[in-house]
Amino acid sequence: MEQRNLLIAIVLSVGILVAFQFAFERLRPPQPPAPTHATAPAPSGPAGQSAPPAPTASTHNPGANAPQAVPAHTVQSRQAALADQPRIKIDTPRLHGSINLVGARFDDLTLATYHETVDPKSPEVVLLQPPGTADAYFAQFGWVGSPGLELPGADTKWTASGDRLTPGHPLTLTWSNGKGLTFTRTINVDKDYMFTVDDAVKNTGSTPLKLTPYGLVSRSGTPPVSGYYLLYEGPIGYLDGAIRNVKYASLALDKPTDFTSTGGWLGFTDKYWLTALVPPQGDAVKAQFRRAVDPDKVDHYQVDYTADPVTVPADGTVSTSTRFFAGAKELDLLQSYAASGIPLFDYSIDFGWFWFLTKPIFRILLLLEALLGNFGVAILLFTFFVKLVFFPLANKSYNAMSKMKLLQPEIQKLRERFPDDKARQQ
Repeated sequence: MEQRNLLIAIVLSVGILVAFQFAFERLRPPQPPAPTHATAPAPSGPAGQSAPPAPTASTHNPGANAPQAVPAHTVQSRQAALADQPRIKIDTPRLHGSINLVGARFDDLTLATYHETVDPKSPEVVLLQPPGTADAYFAQFGWVGSPGLELPGADTKWTASGDRLTPGHPLTLTWSNGKGLTFTRTINVDKDYMFTVDDAVKNTGSTPLKLTPYGLVSRSGTPPVSGYYLLYEGPIGYLDGAIRNVKYASLALDKPTDFTSTGGWLGFTDKYWLTALVPPQGDAVKAQFRRAVDPDKVDHYQVDYTADPVTVPADGTVSTSTRFFAGAKELDLLQSYAASGIPLFDYSIDFGWFWFLTKPIFRILLLLEALLGNFGVAILLFTFFVKLVFFPLANKSYNAMSKMKLLQPEIQKLRERFPDDKARQQ
């Protein structure tokens, strides 16, 4: 009788969950509109600055070579900001967007295989947003050098070799300072979410020059986080042999959190998405997690790194290469990148303290989802399998409970016969 009731309960539970899954999207409340706070434009910094551009204007002793304060301005719509600058289209099986030729920034990316709702005709998930919009989010690469040296910055307009970036068809950007330095940037993208940025500097002058390569990811406004104790969202990196998590609230204003490392990676992790800079794994780098506030009291966050300086000989060329990931945190994909030489890249997915249990369980769910085509049904089937595995133990427990029920009348008689004698009851 009890086994039949248990089976009926399981079948009803499965039916309710399946029905809820199909009805959920219709019942979902409308999403709140995006915040409309003002944000500062991307700072360009003075020529030849000795550090990467700061995340935003700062009124707390920015330093001699740091960008000066930039006033906030009225927020543009995404469409208006994208139309303001010349762009090269990004078109891959999994990414759509464009590269801004002004600053050669990655500031326009949507995820082609992920949508805002289950409707495949709904808008694609927006990952990167250009400066000047609410919640600006972008990546930038470049060189820093001695004061007075004219280098490409956030306001530099590059010349492109083509009008589209696709897998197998790289894009080459060039810019010359007119004083003997020519900068060339070649950008490749794979079929998933990884960009490779190869920078070269040619010196036609008679004097050797020392330059330092850098990369940064900047975002405006404090992103909403889930707030789960076991799910980390915020600045993240694998630096100096360990995973580094520094919460948004833990970043001190205008006081960077510094790390030194050989190789590694750093970026921002959200619940489902990740952006990450991957410098050359054999190079020593100095990494920073930073926070600043603009005149409108909007927080801005940035992760950046600088590698060891390189010397560009007279009438010579030097080059450097870095990678930039921007996409979904898919376990198999991240593990394939880890196998290609990016250490612990799959650890950008937070499996919690009990990762030795949660990670295998997640792998089983992925396998079931691949077979069934529905993650919700995969969870239900996995739950059924777990119940089946533990059924012998549960059955013994149910039998013991049944026997105890049979004894209850006799126990009650003993209590009534010896109400004040616990020893005799026993």
